[in-house]
Amino acid sequence: MSADAGIGTHALPGPSADLLAKLETVYRDLHANPELSMQEHRTSGIAAAWLRTRGYEVTEGVGGTGVVGLLRNGEGPTVLLRADMDGLPIKESTGLPYASNKSGTDRFGQATSIAHSCGHDFHVTWLMGVTRILAENRGNWSGTIMAVFQPGEETGQGARAMIEDGIVKRFPKPDVTLAQHVMPLAAGQIGWRIGTILSAGDSWEVTLFGRGAHGSMPQKSIDPVVMAASAVMRLQTVVSREVAMTDSAVVTVGTLSAGMNENVIPDRALLRLNVRTFKEEVRTRVLAAIRRILEAEAAASGAPKPPEFVTLSEFPLTRNDEAATRTAVAALRHRFGTDRVAEIVPATASEDFGLFGTAWNVPTVFWMVGGIDPAIYAKAQKAGKLDELPANHAPDFAPVLDPTLRIGVEAMLAAAGAWICPAGAGSIRQ
Repeated sequence: MSADAGIGTHALPGPSADLLAKLETVYRDLHANPELSMQEHRTSGIAAAWLRTRGYEVTEGVGGTGVVGLLRNGEGPTVLLRADMDGLPIKESTGLPYASNKSGTDRFGQATSIAHSCGHDFHVTWLMGVTRILAENRGNWSGTIMAVFQPGEETGQGARAMIEDGIVKRFPKPDVTLAQHVMPLAAGQIGWRIGTILSAGDSWEVTLFGRGAHGSMPQKSIDPVVMAASAVMRLQTVVSREVAMTDSAVVTVGTLSAGMNENVIPDRALLRLNVRTFKEEVRTRVLAAIRRILEAEAAASGAPKPPEFVTLSEFPLTRNDEAATRTAVAALRHRFGTDRVAEIVPATASEDFGLFGTAWNVPTVFWMVGGIDPAIYAKAQKAGKLDELPANHAPDFAPVLDPTLRIGVEAMLAAAGAWICPAGAGSIRQ
């Protein structure tokens, strides 16, 4: 069965009103009950129970809290569909009636609020809808569906953990890996790109060492607060002075922590920083510059020892296979029309989804689904204020339920259908 065959007559039905109502209930529940990376016990239990009820072979605990569901339906391609499950250590400010009030302990042992401020609650709900429709319409497709509910995407741990736990050896090799992400595009719009669609991401924790003293006797100290402040300002020159204008990079210091009292100079300061790049040579240069600046600042301050560097996460570039992307996009355009399926520029967000395709050495296709109210998006676009709209990781990011819920289910069905439906149908029956 050729994945690039023409659009056929067999089709998968879109979500019914009854299913959408059930999925909306699921979504509201997931949104109100987010879980941090690698702690998704409740969410993974909901996904596993849903799959079992629909006749999937379910394996739990893959890579910690990961869930893999297999639905075998005769001869044909194997298609991996992924949804990430984790929330973020953020206090939600959407004001929604189902807003999260949850709290927990993050990977650094700190108490934190938790929110689904990246949209992974949509991803889980979408895949649940897709798996049910596939289970109830086996006469319309053939092959094997591998539904992967992945933990720890936000920290870059989850895909690696599932791979290290043997997902490649324990489950069938897919012909293609597919995933989608809700983004601040107009709801109803699909964004795609061949090649690099998301940046590489690197996060470090850096400890700068000084010598503590009373705040009234600074001459007795080596002040790590001044050291850190100076380093943070100097790090802003990495992109502006060491990266060519034809290249792209982002350097963000997200945490600067030092001391407890206003009259005590501490003996150390902690920085957590994040880097995004699109080229390996730029990544190498930027990371080297950051290390050079921090070590030089410590030396200039007379620090008792060099900084300590700890890698918190590493995200590879997310690259879409050309042939597989064209296949998926043809199916998406057949379903939604060419005006709603548009090519986009690479985003400076990062993902670990591509590791699955790399581990199996199979094609990856990753696309975006809009979640912003179309009227609000159009108004902001006209005013030149798109950057002011709430986006992923903002405490007020809240994609609209309608039509985002339905579009996400239909998009994944359409893309998967390009491989598993007879004649590569990929269409969805109304």
